[in-house]
Amino acid sequence: MRFLRGVSLGLLTLLLLAVAGVAALWWIWGRDLPSVTDLDVLEFSGQTRVYDRQNTLIGTLTPSLSSAGGTNRNLLKLGQISPWLQKAVITSEDRRFYEHHGVDYIGITRGLLKGLLQNDLEGGSSITQQVVKNTLLADLQSARTAERKFKEALLAYQLDRNYDKDRILSAYLNIIYWGDGGRDDIVGAGTAARAYFGKPASDLNLAESVYLATIIPAPNRRYKQFAAFRPLMRDLLSRMVEDGRVTQAEADAAWKTPIYPAGWRIGWNADGTLRSAVLENPGRLQDNMNVAEAAQGTGRYASQYYLQAVEKELLPRIGRKALYGGGKIMTGMSVAAQQAAERASLNASLPDGATLGIALVSPQNGEVLALVGQKLTGGRPSDWDNALQARRQVGSSIKPLLYTLALQQGWKQSDTVLDSPLVGTSYQPQNYDGRWTGRYVTMRYALDHSLNLPTVRIAQELGVPTFEDKLRQLGLTPPPEAGLSLSIGTLEASPLQMAAAYAPFANGGLYYVPSLVRRVEDARGQVLYERPAPVGKRVWDAQTAWLGLDMIRGVVNDLTSYQGGLATRAQIPGWPVGGKTGTTNDVKDLWFAGVTPTVAGAVWVGRQEGGPLPGWAYSGEIPTPVWQQAVSGALTGQPVRSFQEPEGITYRVVRQVEMAFRVAQADDEPTARDGSGNGNGGFFRRSRPVEQPAVQQSAPEPDPSPPEEPLPDPVPEVQDFPAEPEPLPPEDQMEDVPPVDPLPDPTIDAPPEDLYNAPPADSGSAQDPYDPSADPGDAVPYNEIAPLN
Repeated sequence: MRFLRGVSLGLLTLLLLAVAGVAALWWIWGRDLPSVTDLDVLEFSGQTRVYDRQNTLIGTLTPSLSSAGGTNRNLLKLGQISPWLQKAVITSEDRRFYEHHGVDYIGITRGLLKGLLQNDLEGGSSITQQVVKNTLLADLQSARTAERKFKEALLAYQLDRNYDKDRILSAYLNIIYWGDGGRDDIVGAGTAARAYFGKPASDLNLAESVYLATIIPAPNRRYKQFAAFRPLMRDLLSRMVEDGRVTQAEADAAWKTPIYPAGWRIGWNADGTLRSAVLENPGRLQDNMNVAEAAQGTGRYASQYYLQAVEKELLPRIGRKALYGGGKIMTGMSVAAQQAAERASLNASLPDGATLGIALVSPQNGEVLALVGQKLTGGRPSDWDNALQARRQVGSSIKPLLYTLALQQGWKQSDTVLDSPLVGTSYQPQNYDGRWTGRYVTMRYALDHSLNLPTVRIAQELGVPTFEDKLRQLGLTPPPEAGLSLSIGTLEASPLQMAAAYAPFANGGLYYVPSLVRRVEDARGQVLYERPAPVGKRVWDAQTAWLGLDMIRGVVNDLTSYQGGLATRAQIPGWPVGGKTGTTNDVKDLWFAGVTPTVAGAVWVGRQEGGPLPGWAYSGEIPTPVWQQAVSGALTGQPVRSFQEPEGITYRVVRQVEMAFRVAQADDEPTARDGSGNGNGGFFRRSRPVEQPAVQQSAPEPDPSPPEEPLPDPVPEVQDFPAEPEPLPPEDQMEDVPPVDPLPDPTIDAPPEDLYNAPPADSGSAQDPYDPSADPGDAVPYNEIAPLN
């Protein structure tokens, strides 16, 4: 008796401990669970209409279900799926589906024991749990954690109480990952039936259904080993007979029915055994999907990436049920811009295996005008959106932001910076071609030619933390401990982030957080959401923004292609354009970001999986024409507009180039800098006077700097400068390499004229008007080289 009391007390103690444990887990993990009513998405069929800024219908939002393999927007109701496939999947994946209440406790116990003994908490998931895992808990990314299993069980129980089994099974069959089709994942029963057998899901016979159910656990491996996994089909048919889902006669007939999964050449015996099975063309899976897509028309994919972005913006604001419940969404999209961006993507000539991302925004308020997330081909594009989701190193497209920061702090375009390797530091970047002049070049020249060495010296003098702060103001996130490499592009960003960061050049210095949606109404016309009027954050004063704009317009217009111009292919006839190219190490990422008065945009080109592009791929030749086609198409039909120049700006011609200045600085002599912060102190002022414009200007401000000391005697030439470079290639690299020999000593206090007027090497090429050693008397007049718009 005492023993029985002890056992009862022990069981009661264990029960209490279990209840306390569950309560503790609920307190930790169960309070912020998503609502199972979000799966009401299955009841809707794309009745929420989406309009552009001019109230033109651009599409409807189609509900989607996501799984580990991708997203399915072609949702089928259960009646559209073969009953044979339904039965085969239930027997294969969850034999007690109709008996349990969302959680198969027998399977869970088996899974927990496996977790305790083998440290693996997978196993035992019911169909209901898998629906929860791949939809409501998709953010946990199928992590093998006790937290995920606990949340799965709770939500599965709630799901089973709120929805009938058919709804749950329909959801499951729409999210199953059925393999890698090549360009596209095979997700959902409808796609699987088309890919493997070239027919709709409703037409699958029992043999085909059993095959598809058999490969679910490992579709990519099992598809490629038909003979090895053929016995599993017989085993599944036997279990279906045991469960009463098919008769023995039906199972025997299915076993003898020849099936031919796409890409396989199979020889059958009359008894259902194999004579031969050879995988000849795995690409047939993708071909079959392409045929199905072509029959449905490619127009169904128009504006896909913009619509996806609208969903992403609205889901946390109004929820799935409201989002897909019908109604009307007004956006800031321009149909003309979106169509132009999609044409540019279709027409883009990219290296093999490369893709792209395009984002266009309005500088006036930050509204997103167009988004394209992949290289379009006419078929169904991938759901991954490079315009929004990708974070890629931006290369030299970051340089205008650094140069404009210098202008904000009082520098001038005419100030000169030493083009020479760094001394006394372990970080040793190179110019693109590995060469350097050893001379002081103007900021304008350094940006036009995308020189790394002067750029890094500018960052050295301004201070990396100061630059990081500015980047954050522009909506960008500097990587931790990037150091000086940040100045030449180790920052990672999306095309939309870069487009928004460049927009302040075109609007007088205001940064707007990008937005897509203006207003949402439900089916009765009630406003569910209305965006507040956009408010810009000032990141540049108007004069600084104009000076930065003047520099990036120079990148596009100063040099011809023959002279080494990096971005001449961005020019749009009749419109003023400014922008900058960017290329990263090993040519992994190619960029162009730029502005016109009404459109700011960025284009990235690279491999989706990463890795280098061919060495011949230049940012001026690959993404820049894509940007030009997209933006010029967006501007079609608009009256030509000019950038709005602020007060207090004037112009001077320096070294044959017309540059913008603040009036107060226009007649100040250029400052020579080497990155030490000792401009005009540790080095010297240039003695050549700035060329005055023909028109009368106001008197210059007094020069507060001390009088120049007499220059020392010329220093004898101790080392030869490297040959004067030919027009530089269109981009730079960010690779840490040892200094190039011979290394001129940047501390030589030589007279300015020795540096500025050293005769250039005779390369036999046309004279570069930006050559810092050029004789003004021999140079081609600036307006005959590249007149500004």
